[in-house]
Amino acid sequence: MRITGGSLRGRLLVDWREGGIRPVRDLVRGALFNMIADFVPGADCLDLFAGTGSLGLEALSRGAARSAFVDREQGACRIVRRNLDALGLLEFAEVLETACLDAVAHFARRGRRFDLVFLDPPYGQGLVPPTLAALADGEILTDDPVVAVVTKVDEGGDCEVGVLQRVHERRHGDGRIDLYRRMET
Repeated sequence: MRITGGSLRGRLLVDWREGGIRPVRDLVRGALFNMIADFVPGADCLDLFAGTGSLGLEALSRGAARSAFVDREQGACRIVRRNLDALGLLEFAEVLETACLDAVAHFARRGRRFDLVFLDPPYGQGLVPPTLAALADGEILTDDPVVAVVTKVDEGGDCEVGVLQRVHERRHGDGRIDLYRRMET
């Protein structure tokens, strides 16, 4: 698995043979970043259910200013830190080993806001709706955010969740990418 674009294009990520980690395939990651290319430069990103960190790392390679990586698994956080170190990106990132919903509450308490949120939960666990609901109050989102959801075709969220509205859906094999934006009021 490698970075598909930006200043680190072609760089390999470290070995990620930890159990239960399903990184976003290069083809899907490339398609996602083609969809959001205008929103990445200078963005403050949040990579929820980070796994290897491939989405946040890709964003940093493509010009994002910072990225926070969240995963509840110690092994996944260790892999993210190793990837950040190998790519020379440690100073642009933070890694939190905690559950996704706890991380959202943590960032809200700190007043941290994100331009770009990646949501790539484990398949088959019903994690998309509660995570979108936690983001949907908009408290940790900037005024013009993009929330990108990568999941199986049958596991997407509702069209509207709180302040978020799905504005784009693209299918890739058995997976799909949904983009949410803040609704105009």
